[in-house]
Amino acid sequence: MTTQGDEPAVTGGAPYGGTGVALRGRAGALLVAATVLASMVGFIDAYMINVAIPAIGRDLGAGVSGLQWILTGYLVTVASLLLLAGALADHFGWRRLLVVGLLVMIVASLCCAAAPNVEALIAARVVQGAGGAMVVPSSLALLNGTLRSEDRAKGIGVWAGLSTLGTTLGPYGGGWLVDHASWRYVFLLNVPLILAALWVLRGVPEVSRQRRPLSLDLAGAVLAVVGLGGVIYALTAGPASGWASPVVIISAVVGVAALAALIPVEQRRPAPMLRTALFRIRQFVAINAATLLFYGALSAASYLVVLQCQLTLGYTATAAGAALIPESAVFLLVSPFVGGLVARVGVRLPMTIGILIVAGGFAWLSAASPGQSYAQAILPGALLWGLGIGLTVAPLTAGVLAAVDDADLGEASAINDAASRVGGVVLIALVPALLGVGGSDDLAQPLADRYQTAMLVMAALSVVSAAITFGYVARGRPSAIQLPATPRVHGCAVPVST
Repeated sequence: MTTQGDEPAVTGGAPYGGTGVALRGRAGALLVAATVLASMVGFIDAYMINVAIPAIGRDLGAGVSGLQWILTGYLVTVASLLLLAGALADHFGWRRLLVVGLLVMIVASLCCAAAPNVEALIAARVVQGAGGAMVVPSSLALLNGTLRSEDRAKGIGVWAGLSTLGTTLGPYGGGWLVDHASWRYVFLLNVPLILAALWVLRGVPEVSRQRRPLSLDLAGAVLAVVGLGGVIYALTAGPASGWASPVVIISAVVGVAALAALIPVEQRRPAPMLRTALFRIRQFVAINAATLLFYGALSAASYLVVLQCQLTLGYTATAAGAALIPESAVFLLVSPFVGGLVARVGVRLPMTIGILIVAGGFAWLSAASPGQSYAQAILPGALLWGLGIGLTVAPLTAGVLAAVDDADLGEASAINDAASRVGGVVLIALVPALLGVGGSDDLAQPLADRYQTAMLVMAALSVVSAAITFGYVARGRPSAIQLPATPRVHGCAVPVST
């Protein structure tokens, strides 16, 4: 099958009998550059807004509930639509859907920057999340499916390193813009990245391959959106409106009912968004449960630390954005060596130890208080955090992929990525309840009173994640540690949310 229009076509990878694109060449360099830029856009829209939350609250008069929805509106939309967007990418083409997703994100970002009130900003964030759901599955699938089979592992390694390196300084840049210009410019940080990605994609070929028939699981997508949205709304509105409030109770009941109906509905569909058969594999279930808790704790802890730095420790937004740079630096130093360690000792031990080290980092950071220097309050915890995730990410990814057959690698990767995102959105939504915000619209005092407790809860969730890993993940070495090699890649094989 050939593509239409002016898109150059290239034969697919090994599953289709072709050679694909060589990594060491112009097309390979453009391919890596485009997917790295797209990944950085997703990171900025998901997490860099943390440094702007206090300024948004002051400027728009946003209460705690509104600020939470500014954060979670994007995250819940991405998590809900991720697998559906993967099906669209498999049918229409990875490059084509990536372009559409980037165009949606640039329009939504401009709307975010110009938002006159909280409601408009939340609506723009939801649209931004719909674009992000298209970008996430398409970028890595495009890289993996376009490269020659022998270049895939190296190409994804380059992609992971450059994406992490590029996003390390992002929060610092966002904080600088908040301090020296306006929080609105944080939403414009991704505009040059999107334009650059679109320009580079002009030289990236669309893979010529047999496309999947279009089989949209709309029932599954609606249930996922309603279920996650209802639960997240209840968790977000509960502290301010009261847990006995009718709207909170109704949204919680509707959300839980939709999520409960999702599994039986998916079991009856011929082409489901979520393949429930994979959940009969013990190691697959265990690692995804550990991912849900661990990545949820990572996302909420990152949010809490940035808030603590600004609202309690008196850091500027610039300094708060730079506070966790050592964590990313250590991750970059450690992660390249962990793949070999996993090949020698297996998944269970490094993953368990890594998660426990992160829990120790959270415990250290929980004691950060006014009057302490950065070297005393933040740096040791950040270093432990980076060391821990450096030890955890590779075995987690290897373990979840080794638990399934080769034909299910893409689906397993997508489900694991969705688990990390759902964990993040749920735990961030729980932050006001953990801080005991109540009916107050002020985060500063509840944060000063309950920050340590909230961080210790994140540490405890990480310990539970480590216990699940140690108890249910296979002891031996994975028989085949490999990256998804077929066009069924919907999500990111290495879920990173630091």
